[in-house]
Amino acid sequence: MKKVIFICMGNICRSPAAEGVMQKIVDERGLSKDFFLDSAGTIGYHEGERADARMRKAAKGRGYELTSISRPLKAKDYEQFDLLIVMDDDNYETVISRSPNKELNHKVKYMCEFCTKHKDKIVPDPYFGGEQGFEYVLDLLEDSCEGLLNKIIEDNI
Repeated sequence: MKKVIFICMGNICRSPAAEGVMQKIVDERGLSKDFFLDSAGTIGYHEGERADARMRKAAKGRGYELTSISRPLKAKDYEQFDLLIVMDDDNYETVISRSPNKELNHKVKYMCEFCTKHKDKIVPDPYFGGEQGFEYVLDLLEDSCEGLLNKIIEDNI
């Protein structure tokens, strides 16, 4: 079973959306039993909360159900997950700096590394923006989640 955790700052916008998008793609391909997906934040400000209502609304409009509950990244996540997928440079630096074992840092990847249509390097935080920001995040996540799943299947990363 491949275990993937998606990480953003508060775990209420980008990472729960990535988890939801990836879960739907995995389910549609009949691979649900082969994957365990989760999400977390680099901060615990929103611990116990559902995804941001604006993100849930945008996701629902595309057929995604965001059911995760915000939680902070834990030291055990580095061991338990095969891939730790971050959304931006700050997430990357935070996740790398908190690693309990630097030999596990090869598991940390940027979400946009797996984009095949978009050229973005990061998934921008839509929290302080308008509706278009949430839609654009979903565009990036749909592209990168497809690419990530294909890469896992083809290259067994």
